[in-house]
Amino acid sequence: MAVAASGHDVRVPDLSSAPPLPPALAAALQDYLAHLGVERGLSANTVAAYRRDLGRYARHLHTTGRSGLDDVGERDVEEYVVVVRQGSDGGAPLSPSSTARALAAVRGWHRFAHAEGTTSADPASQVHAPSALRRLPHALSVDEVARLLDAAGTGDGPVPLRDRALLELLYSTGGRISEVVGLDVDDVDGLLDDGGHDGGQDGVPRAGSVRLRGKGDKERVVPVGSYARAALEAYLVRARAPLASAGRGTPALFLNTRGARLSRQSAWSVLQAAAERAGLTQHVSPHTLRHSFATHLLAGGADVRVVQELLGHASVTTTQIYTMVTRDALREVYAAAHPRALG
Repeated sequence: MAVAASGHDVRVPDLSSAPPLPPALAAALQDYLAHLGVERGLSANTVAAYRRDLGRYARHLHTTGRSGLDDVGERDVEEYVVVVRQGSDGGAPLSPSSTARALAAVRGWHRFAHAEGTTSADPASQVHAPSALRRLPHALSVDEVARLLDAAGTGDGPVPLRDRALLELLYSTGGRISEVVGLDVDDVDGLLDDGGHDGGQDGVPRAGSVRLRGKGDKERVVPVGSYARAALEAYLVRARAPLASAGRGTPALFLNTRGARLSRQSAWSVLQAAAERAGLTQHVSPHTLRHSFATHLLAGGADVRVVQELLGHASVTTTQIYTMVTRDALREVYAAAHPRALG
């Protein structure tokens, strides 16, 4: 079927090769495909893709006793989403992204039919595709983190001291790379004044902290562990001044060899070089240390809302993905250790 539009022909796929549909369904589908090709000017290939998706939907409606779009309710649309995800209609099961695409076509058809007055309601308007399974973040083991941090501090001069302090702070605070390279010296508290981490009152180690500025310029204060405090002290006492001497003066905490603030790209390179020296074969990014920070805290018994606060997440649901990681670890230990875990 070819229809002239804007000086050229748009071919709307013919439904004659598909299993017979009730006349009302077939006519409604043909009208919508013509609308896509003529009024919206979609390409023949795009219209063909709609035809495949909506033809499958129309056949599903037919097999469930629906003879026209006005017979379709919201539950019918919801059931179709389940059908295509599972492939229970004999078609190929669809991935979450393909299911979302198929549902978008269905929603468009119902929206068009309702706007044209073909149907009295739009049953698909409130139906949403299932969320794609969130990929669990990769976390290093505690031993791998130790190897990585040790590898960052190898060599002589101020740069290894800076690199070790940078990576120690990333892991100690769970900060984003942009937050850590954005720190100024004044954002670090309780390290050098009055004796630093070894010289608090009554011999109690001083609890250092940093002020991180996250998304939306929201500020949070995060404790700094003893290893990161020692690395930061070594950097501030022995390395920052030589690096700063090459520049014009900046309040930035971490400096490059020109005396300017260390960039995110340079910090990334520091991490990549340390991972290579440590012999870590998997992909390691600054976010890997953030993932490892959260996973190790939860595995050690930290409350998820405390971790949420430390990470600067607006919602605890964002943080809860890390609990899935620790549950997987628990399952592995259980399967390996319990005498009746495996049948």
